[in-house]
Amino acid sequence: MIVQTLALGPVQTNCYLVGAEPSREAVVIDPGWDAGAILAEARSADLTIKAILLTHGHFDHIGALADMKEALKVPLIAHAREIDLLDAKGGADLFGFRIRAAPQPDRLVEHGEQIEIGTLKFEVRHVPGHTAGHVAFVEHQNRAAFVGDVLFAGSIGRTDLPGGDYDTLIASIADQLLTLPDDFKVYPGHGPPTTIGLERRTNPFL
Repeated sequence: MIVQTLALGPVQTNCYLVGAEPSREAVVIDPGWDAGAILAEARSADLTIKAILLTHGHFDHIGALADMKEALKVPLIAHAREIDLLDAKGGADLFGFRIRAAPQPDRLVEHGEQIEIGTLKFEVRHVPGHTAGHVAFVEHQNRAAFVGDVLFAGSIGRTDLPGGDYDTLIASIADQLLTLPDDFKVYPGHGPPTTIGLERRTNPFL
């Protein structure tokens, strides 16, 4: 599995290009800002983007979404409970940012569904608490979890925004992430990658 990470936009949100080998078919997870940079990185890595996946709909994770959809014309995949947030441009106006209106998802996924791109198989896990329709994408064969703003290295997602709830977030982490084996690599929405085992042992919120 190929993972290219781009930290983009005003709050350095991680956008991930995740590619299958040997086909180089890929997904882009959370195109938060600067479509040109994302597309250039995909070309540089010889990756062909087949779908856009959203962990959730906050503005810093969808800032380049409209441009990416326009350029690629590939399916946009998200959870149904994020539609309202997408329709509100992820709250961009509230934080003083202007982004283009988000396109509607082509596929709405629920907990337990699979998304297949080449040899990659992402299990969708619903992990509410940061937002109502937040999901994580778990690739079991490659021992990887793309978790958005639910779990970070040494921290957890904020719960003071609309749709956030602390108890729900902690339950999501316990039930859907900490049930993964310790060696699973965690790719968060901000900051460096970590592992399930490290967070289980050292994360002060857990």
